[in-house]
Amino acid sequence: MKGKIFLKEKIIKNIFLLSSLTSIFFLAGITLILFKEGLPLFREINLKEFLWGKSWYPTYDPPEFGILPLILGSLWITLGALIIAVPLGVSASIYISELATPKIRNFLKLAIEMLTSIPSVIYGFLGIVVLGPWLQKFLNLPEGLCSLTASLLLALMAIPTITSLSEEALFSVSKDYKEASCALGATRWETIIKVTVPAAFSGISTAVLLGMGRAIGETMTVLMVAGGAAVIPRSFLQPARPITATIALEMGEAVVGSTHYHALFSLACILFMVSLALNLTADYFLTKFRRTSQ
Repeated sequence: MKGKIFLKEKIIKNIFLLSSLTSIFFLAGITLILFKEGLPLFREINLKEFLWGKSWYPTYDPPEFGILPLILGSLWITLGALIIAVPLGVSASIYISELATPKIRNFLKLAIEMLTSIPSVIYGFLGIVVLGPWLQKFLNLPEGLCSLTASLLLALMAIPTITSLSEEALFSVSKDYKEASCALGATRWETIIKVTVPAAFSGISTAVLLGMGRAIGETMTVLMVAGGAAVIPRSFLQPARPITATIALEMGEAVVGSTHYHALFSLACILFMVSLALNLTADYFLTKFRRTSQ
């Protein structure tokens, strides 16, 4: 009997090990392919010109592959999304965790989870049909598809991530902290602002970073509503083109092995490194949060 149990445990352990190794294998394969196809670009183009060039015109003769407008477009739209999503997401998490009744809490958590299940193409469609025309009319813009439209939709997509993870961090704060604060005469609001939120700061930081990763890696929505202009953004009312939209828009037209083809893979390498940095930073804050809460 014991031998059978031991054999089952060993089989299950090996299955989990195989699953983990498979994930690592695919990650290594993706990384290898990205850099294998992206690095040949720098035999023809200087790295400095590629990173700091202000013109992205792959069809010109000679072509220009300056990605600064694309990087700034991604950061600009993501910044706008975070300006909207972080206050709303953290405020919603505070309300759900500390102030809402159980019925309202369960309803709001269900609604937030439903938001995460909506495909990004639906957000893009709503941006084209509803939000873009409304902003164009309300702000008297020549074009409603701009950085502001993309930022608003990305904020809506990032809010569920920020809210869910922040709520979990706030809920995990020890009740002893809250009771001690109230025992010293602090009001409920003072306890939330000065005790609970600082105690959960690492978890909230993780939520914000993962929400940022969700926004900066989004493709379909920004492709549909950001305006598609590869120019350096100077206002949220101007169109922009993020890195993800550029790759999705041009990869089908690039000739395999051409300079344009390698340039798009180099863009993918940059996006990969940015996402990796965000995830590693989030993992650091999450580990720190778990150590503090124990």
